[in-house]
This record gives sequence, structure tokens and C-alpha cells, in this order.
Amino acid sequence: MNKIKLLCQYQDPDSTKQQAFCCQGEANNSGFCYWHDKEVDKSGLDVKQRLEKYARGGGMLRGIKLARTNLQGIDLVNHHEKKGYDFSYADFYHTNLKSGHLFNINLQHASIMKADLRDSNLNCANLEGTNMLGVKWTGSKFENVKIGNKIKQEYDAKAALVAKNAQENIDYLEQAEEIYRDLRKHAEHEGIFTLSGYFIQKELTMRRLQLPRYSMKRTISKIVDIFCGYGEAPLRIIGLSMAIIFICAIIYAFTGLSYNGNIQAMGTEFTTSENISFFLSSLYYSVVTFTTLGYGDFTPVGVSRAIAAIEAFTGSFTIALFVVVFVKKMTR
Repeated sequence: MNKIKLLCQYQDPDSTKQQAFCCQGEANNSGFCYWHDKEVDKSGLDVKQRLEKYARGGGMLRGIKLARTNLQGIDLVNHHEKKGYDFSYADFYHTNLKSGHLFNINLQHASIMKADLRDSNLNCANLEGTNMLGVKWTGSKFENVKIGNKIKQEYDAKAALVAKNAQENIDYLEQAEEIYRDLRKHAEHEGIFTLSGYFIQKELTMRRLQLPRYSMKRTISKIVDIFCGYGEAPLRIIGLSMAIIFICAIIYAFTGLSYNGNIQAMGTEFTTSENISFFLSSLYYSVVTFTTLGYGDFTPVGVSRAIAAIEAFTGSFTIALFVVVFVKKMTR
């Protein structure tokens, strides 16, 4: 009598009616196949060769359990194909992937927590939603990786905040800060300075979010982030400067400026062309004030004096900040 073959019961989180990710492997007593059963011992010396063969044969790689497995030097490059092997939701906890060939691999929502990725090739890898806590990155190739706008711990921290679990929220933010710090150090070591600049912004953002919500330190940190992205976004300073100049120009146009002893201001009694002409003069005065040139042809009156004083102080500070940030970026 033929024995009925039972298929693996692995349920993929991304399965839909339109696209189902099903494993065709034969199930063991647990209901899962060899690769999807986390209880199966995979410490054997032949696991690396078996996995390479399984991947090349089109096996279901999503969600496989490879925690604490020795896969040193493994070749998981999908040769002659545009897409890399899909290891989404896979578990590589404490796995030895040292010197592994992982080019273009898809590790979305997988766990590589405390994995050894030293000297591995991760170029073009997809690490969106991946748990990267405690990973050993030293020597790994890391160009053109996809991290996403947020890492897993950031989403977990947000969920904890919504659930009003303050301690869990802080724990996840601390983990996120540690991950970004490790990524930043590795990117700097590899000379990928644009990426390291992004990571330092995220690292300092995670540190800020751990502070009490309305504390002075958190407020100052947020202002620094808005002004210059913690020293990594000089173009943000230019955009903010233009916004300040434009807003102040609007205020000057309505509060009035003195020109040749005559106070001028926009009003309904003037024609549209006259109001536009004076606004352009106010914009000119705002630029002169912001850059602290002070030609003296226009002078502030009334409320405009306070606005001009604030703009001049802000302008001198902002210009100095831009020089520092720009030089830092160019000399890195």
C-alpha cells in the first residue's frame, strides 16, 4: 500500500489568494519539512552543501530555520538570474555565514540576529524589515544594500508606544540605536560615507526618542535635526534659510519699512503692481538682513525692528552652521 506523502505545513505571512508561497517538501512528524522544522538538528557538516543544492533546485527558501547552523563560505548567489534567492522570514539566528557569497540575496523580514557575516558579500542585498541586532559586519561588502526607511525595531517601538508600553518602547529604541551604530561604524570602515551619514542621523534620532517627550534635551536635539540633520544634511540648511527669508519678507511687507524717510507697506489702497514691487523690496531687505550685510537703504520700523533683529541673529548662526556642515561633508 502506497504511503501518502504529506506536504510541509509552513504558512508564509505574505501568502495571498493571488500568490501563495507553499513548501512542497515532505513533512516529518512535526508537520514541517527538514528545512522549515526549527527542532531538527542542522549542525551536520553536510548542511551547507545540502542547502546550496536545495536552493539551486528551486526549493522553498522563505521561512527556513537555520539558527546556529555553520554555513561558513556558503554560495547563495542565484547565478545567471536577475533576482537573488528569496530568504524572506528565514531564521539565521547565531548562524555562521562568514565569507558567505550572498550577493543580491533577499532577507526581507528575516532574522540575522547575532549572525557572523564577517568577510561576506552582501552587495545589493535586501535587508528591509530584517532583525540585524548584534550582527558581526567586519569586512563584509555592503554596497547598494536596501535597508528601508525604518528597521524592524523601529516598527516594534512604534507598536509598543501605541500599546502604551513605555519600557518596551525604550528597549526597542535602544536596540535600533545599537543596530544603526554598528551599521554606521561598518559603513565608515568600508568608506561608504554617504550611507554612514544616513546611519548617524538614524542613530541620533533613536537616541532622541528615548528622552522624555517634552524635555529640553529632546527639543534641542529635534531642532538640530530640523536645521541640519545632525550635521549630515547641508541642503536642509539652505532650504530652511530660504523659508526664513521668505516668511520675514512677508512680515516686512505688511508691517512696513522706511525708505528715504517714508514708511512704506502693502495695502489695499495701492495697486497690485505697487504691492508686488514693494514685496520684492521687502524680499531684498530680508536677504540683506539675513546675511547681515546691512546696506542701509531700507530700515525697519515698529514691529519690523524685532523681526529684523531675530532674522539677523538667525542668519549669522545659520550661515556659520552651513559652512561647518558643508566642510565636514566635503572633507570626509
